[in-house]
Amino acid sequence: QVQLVESGGGLVQAGGSLRLSCAASTSGIIFKINSMAWYRQAPGKQRELVATITRTGSTIYADSVKGRFTITRDNAKKMVYLQMSSLKPEDTAVYYCNANIQETWGLPARDYWGQGTQVTASS
Repeated sequence: QVQLVESGGGLVQAGGSLRLSCAASTSGIIFKINSMAWYRQAPGKQRELVATITRTGSTIYADSVKGRFTITRDNAKKMVYLQMSSLKPEDTAVYYCNANIQETWGLPARDYWGQGTQVTASS
């Protein structure tokens, strides 16, 4: 069973920076990781896409984070990162890692989610 494990959340003052990391791990093998992404969910709000990155490095960002957040990935390490700069109080949320993973050749890929990590930007 594949697991996504996030790290790097915390409390920071508005204007500060944080870097989130997410590692895909399994006791078996992972055939291929397709797209990887970060989502977030603030209290009382729906989960929303923050940024996504394809296997070849193409990225898409939510308008609210363009120019402040950068998503990258390391295919060899099976990791995805989110560098967050100029954080605002409205960025406060639980951030979730997402990955579309094909565990074995011949089986369909499916989405996996991390457990979430809290990011709080205080004013």
